[in-house]
Amino acid sequence: MKNQNMMGHLTAMLTVLLWGTTFISTKILLVEFSPLEILFFRFVMGTVALTVICPRPMRGTTLRQELTFLAAGLSGVSLYYLFENVALTYTFASNVGVVVSAAPFFTAILAKIFLKGEERLKGNFFVGFVVAMAGISLISFNGAKMHLNPLGDLLAAGAALLWAFYSIFIRKINTYGYSTVQMTRRIFLYGILGMLPMLPFSEFRLGPERFGNPVYVFNFLFLGLGASAMCFATWNFAVKELGTVKTSVYIYAVPVITVISSMELKTAKR
Repeated sequence: MKNQNMMGHLTAMLTVLLWGTTFISTKILLVEFSPLEILFFRFVMGTVALTVICPRPMRGTTLRQELTFLAAGLSGVSLYYLFENVALTYTFASNVGVVVSAAPFFTAILAKIFLKGEERLKGNFFVGFVVAMAGISLISFNGAKMHLNPLGDLLAAGAALLWAFYSIFIRKINTYGYSTVQMTRRIFLYGILGMLPMLPFSEFRLGPERFGNPVYVFNFLFLGLGASAMCFATWNFAVKELGTVKTSVYIYAVPVITVISSMELKTAKR
């Protein structure tokens, strides 16, 4: 049990480390690809990778279980990233980073409401939340004044709430007894289905000629295989071992890692 608990912490740390650096690949790909194209291609690639790893189909699911998988796919994949990407078009990236980092707070509240057996929320949790958000704000804004944009910031808050719901659904899905790879693959499939209705209203195109650029191929491999297939699987495993509240706290580290990696990238370009 102790070793499993340690593995949960290690996988959560690995996940946020990779998620915190995904903005670099996304920024590079945005030169030729739209946000929805990047989202669609990376999760298709992630689904293919998970199928190769575990080709065994998931059998014996009930309608209730499938609906939970659907809810997880919509909340944690298609809608979460849609809200986040649209928020970035209305407000500053620093605003989005700070607001989305409130996901652990929403997760804890929802876990208290919907889940039994989760640890009781104590005063130190709320104190820790305030301290963490203050620290994240100082790092993200670097002394600059925060400029509010009601629509963009509200969309970012919606993304944080969607991720909280995703964490609740994952906790429920982990009780079904399927492997982490099978669960993640099914969630990705529903997430991709959730994107399909958006494609006709966007500038989506296959554009295979764009994949002739090795830089784009490398960054899609990182996003599809690393940040999607591997990271969602490791995150789901961490939630299974640690619970929703403990795992979600690691999200506080994402904007910090993003700022550090951004500084390293700027230094490397000089």
